[in-house]
Amino acid sequence: MDDRVYTSLDLRESIYALSDALDLVGIDEVQHGKRVAFIAVTIARAIGLGGETVSNLLYAGLLHDCGVSSTKVHKCLVNELEWSQAEVHCKTGYKLIKAFEPLSFLAPIILHHHTRWESLGKAGLSAEDALLANLLFLADRVDALFATNHKGNLHDTQALVRKTIASFRETLFSPRLVDSFLSLSEGEAFWLALDPIHILNFLWSEEKKQSPWPIGMAQFKQLARVFGTIVDAKSRFTLEHSRGVAQLARYLGEKLNLSPATCDKLEIAGFLHDLGKLQIPDDILEKPAVLDDQERDLINRHSFESYQVLKRISGLQDVALWAAYHHESPSGSGYPFHIQGSALGLEARIIGVADVFQALAQDRPYRKALAPEIIMGMLWDLASSQRLDHDLVTLVSTDLQGCWQAALSPEKLYQSV
Repeated sequence: MDDRVYTSLDLRESIYALSDALDLVGIDEVQHGKRVAFIAVTIARAIGLGGETVSNLLYAGLLHDCGVSSTKVHKCLVNELEWSQAEVHCKTGYKLIKAFEPLSFLAPIILHHHTRWESLGKAGLSAEDALLANLLFLADRVDALFATNHKGNLHDTQALVRKTIASFRETLFSPRLVDSFLSLSEGEAFWLALDPIHILNFLWSEEKKQSPWPIGMAQFKQLARVFGTIVDAKSRFTLEHSRGVAQLARYLGEKLNLSPATCDKLEIAGFLHDLGKLQIPDDILEKPAVLDDQERDLINRHSFESYQVLKRISGLQDVALWAAYHHESPSGSGYPFHIQGSALGLEARIIGVADVFQALAQDRPYRKALAPEIIMGMLWDLASSQRLDHDLVTLVSTDLQGCWQAALSPEKLYQSV
């Protein structure tokens, strides 16, 4: 694919936006990645680091927990200072970032952001990467300690966090970094800056300092695939769901002779349509029974949350809408926007059909995967009630086996990502 035919996207802007998706895993305890980025950057500047090193550290802070999809894992990482299984998400994050070439240089830092300082010398890192990895570890633990212990009395929480971090000087954390943290955190201002509005102001200020980082559609599609993998890892029942939706959406777009650029965007929308599911608690997503009304409300807001993340990326406004509308229907009975009729464009209808088809073809906690013929019957029922586009369902029926393979065997069919 020739990126010259596409408008460039801004990777920097995309990182900021997609970090919002990672924050969703905390459910009510959000902005962890952003606070870690703030703490790490503040300490880095205090010890004399600057320029590109600090910019890269900011990106690493925003993305450091890309290996965390599960709300249960997030809770363990926040509640335990040294969780015995912390290394798992570090390795997962390393593989994800390593696979995305523009940011692959951050992979070693993410791999070791829970490695003790006393062990980093054996990790084979450069001196700078070792320092940055340990800085992320320190910032991460500061935020976790603050989040779990702050009950309204700032002075007591401040003292507890500072005492705890100081006790691990030379073991968990670099003495240089600990000393800088203790100096910076002595005043209340450091802690008050962790409030949500001030964190957002910090990021806005940092964004203004940075130049755009243009990437083409092919590279952005790789990034979308990374985040689709993060979403799919949330449950064993959704493994490769986003990837399957992406590939089936592209397959249908190509059968309709849509332009290569549109097919690329359909693929991206497929990868990213379920970003909002990162906010759904694991036990609800994997509940082997009928959801109650409150649980259903939580599930139904996920496409709205996907839209809130994606609409921030300039040049992808159409993709944001296609992803956001994947549970809308021609009849207007879908959710959460109740778009209907011609307002629900072809591309959004394609994502909707691909989403339903792929979901029915996978095992779910409440049923086994369905055979192609059974899926086709269900699609016809949904088309007859105008919950899915009738013409698209007809298109699927003309190549049921091809659609089945596209939904379940994307690696075998496509090498475009």
